[in-house]
Amino acid sequence: MRKPLLAGNWKMYKTPADTKAFFEKFIPLVAASAHAEVAICPPFVAIAAAVDAAAGSNVGVGGQDCYWTNKEGAFTGEVSPAMLKAAGCEWVIIGHSERRQFFGETDESVCKKTVAAIEAGLRPIVCVGELLEERESGRTNDVLKTQFDGGMAPLTAEQFAQIVIAYEPVWAIGTGKVATPEIAEDAHKVIRSLVEAKSGKTAADAVRILYGGSVKPDNVKGLMAQPDIDGALVGGASLKAEDFAGVVNF
Repeated sequence: MRKPLLAGNWKMYKTPADTKAFFEKFIPLVAASAHAEVAICPPFVAIAAAVDAAAGSNVGVGGQDCYWTNKEGAFTGEVSPAMLKAAGCEWVIIGHSERRQFFGETDESVCKKTVAAIEAGLRPIVCVGELLEERESGRTNDVLKTQFDGGMAPLTAEQFAQIVIAYEPVWAIGTGKVATPEIAEDAHKVIRSLVEAKSGKTAADAVRILYGGSVKPDNVKGLMAQPDIDGALVGGASLKAEDFAGVVNF
């Protein structure tokens, strides 16, 4: 049985003080939530506050991105996976659609970042997903295959066993639109079949695949009822303690 993972992606929201206040409310609401793993990925400047506030709790902390090498160097503005690990992170989001859309992330860079994150001892949450026009033109499966082949298929079996995959249809992120449980399940099945074709049934059965795209307390239960959906990567609803607790305690 795959243990669900509910991860909050705060994007460019919350200061260190906001972060401390959030955790003071949130941790008591999920303290008994042993049915799932829980993670929060705040902005880089709030990671230290999150790690301090989460100490001793069942909530892990992660980064929203990382660089593709752990070697120190002249890479202005970048943060290495090793630095995230040293700061107390357990997780890191890689290849989020906003990184792809606005900052030039490619499948090749996703793969390099994933390898570097694993080498640093982080657990990568690797994102894939199609644009609205790609879905409407019937190319969803092709897009998922291309992103999987470029971003994850090159990993060794040992490396692949360390990752979590997040399916995030770009048309459902921050739009209020959400894929129906059936639409999401179909995409998750495709991703799991890609894993099986590359790495075998054991790996496919073991890998966790999260859904991301306007997940809220009132729709998470239907999504989590699907056999291939193993959790959620949550944006807006993770910014309020009560809302994200409602997602965690689905």
